[in-house]
Amino acid sequence: MNVDDLQWQADRWGGISPRVVDCLVEYGHLELVVQAADERGDWFCARAAMRELCAARDFERAWAVMKPFAETGWLPAVSAGADVLIQWGRIEDALALVRPEGPSWQTAQRCRAYAEILVRAGRADEAFTVLEPHLADGRVLPALVEMTEGQAEDERVLELIVPLAEEARRVQAEGGSSSLWEALDLQAEVLERSGRAEEAMRILGADVAARRYGPQNTVSTYTKILARHGRIEELLQAAHGGHAREALRPLVEALKDAGRTQEAEAVLRAFIADTDYPGNYQALLMDLLAGQERIDEAIEVVQPTFADPWNGLLYPAVLMLADIGLHERALRLLDECTPEFLDETHWVPSNRWWLMGETGRCREAIAEIEATPDLDAEERDSTIASLLAQDGRPDQAIELLRSHAVTAATDLAILLIRQNRAAEAIAVIPSVAAQREDAQRRWGTGNGTEAGSTDGPRP
Repeated sequence: MNVDDLQWQADRWGGISPRVVDCLVEYGHLELVVQAADERGDWFCARAAMRELCAARDFERAWAVMKPFAETGWLPAVSAGADVLIQWGRIEDALALVRPEGPSWQTAQRCRAYAEILVRAGRADEAFTVLEPHLADGRVLPALVEMTEGQAEDERVLELIVPLAEEARRVQAEGGSSSLWEALDLQAEVLERSGRAEEAMRILGADVAARRYGPQNTVSTYTKILARHGRIEELLQAAHGGHAREALRPLVEALKDAGRTQEAEAVLRAFIADTDYPGNYQALLMDLLAGQERIDEAIEVVQPTFADPWNGLLYPAVLMLADIGLHERALRLLDECTPEFLDETHWVPSNRWWLMGETGRCREAIAEIEATPDLDAEERDSTIASLLAQDGRPDQAIELLRSHAVTAATDLAILLIRQNRAAEAIAVIPSVAAQREDAQRRWGTGNGTEAGSTDGPRP
């Protein structure tokens, strides 16, 4: 176990992927998860085992699982280990584990992790002292706001945020750019949670009026807070004042919460009629109508876009229908695609086969796949295996996936777990070293996507 391997697992979902780990836990194989963390140095197994053992209040064993990982010095594992110790009541041990000692440890990330433990230990004053030198780091200020929520420290937090927000405003007024833009949104967040929502809306409204947007999009923050407090008139003003993209979704939600759904529909239809590019508004209206079980009208709203393979709303419509169990209807939409549309898209065939499986036509879908030329072998076998399992033929699915030992390992392992073959499932997952070697071979680097993943664009 070393920091480089742990970071690679975290970045690439390497080792035993979270999907497999979650499946193991769901099927009652926590002991195998603990064993894999210990024997394979698997980060996602260690994290899940820690979570489950802490939930069972077996903190001693949770620490035993996490300790070897924390001892590498890798910060996510150090923080996780400190979390176990805090829950166990070993406050000083937790602080000692995370404490940033020496210049090489005085990084913003390390200080942030230490401050989080200090706050949880009821030592917020020390946490502020630790973080103040690092507030210009873009990751520290949001963390400070998050870790102090509910700690009765909002005034102290505002003392730190307000000068940074004012500095960002001053720089913008002078025509410059600032790295402190997020302070504007964070100032409003802390004001709102401390019971000063009117002040938060007034300040953000002034920022929006002055076009102080920044990379965090102050307009979006402003419209969301307006919606949370039912400020429909201000939302309407924002929508009609050039901010429809940010304001319409919060406005629709606010109107729904106020029991004014018909008005929300009317507003959306008006914007759709008045713009040359109504796609986003049509999608909102589709969702609004579907939520009222007006499915025919929901499809009618977006149907005119279906011929456009790049900006059309066929895919969201298919997802919407699938989410509410109308698989046959979703399938009919795909069956109506023109050859020209199919030539310009890549997602239709895999989603069509998935929907055929959902409608009990697994064997027909498999026959179509087998008759389709030029399919990637791994994608073909993965899709067929999924349909075989759905058709009640898991053994055939498992044997088919074995021919793709590395790339299909995740799907294969999940099938094995569902067949009560959990130990075998873990054994088919290649080691981190083998996964990294395969990534090097495939992409020329140590990087890759989730090990063994064959997730496609299916809903």
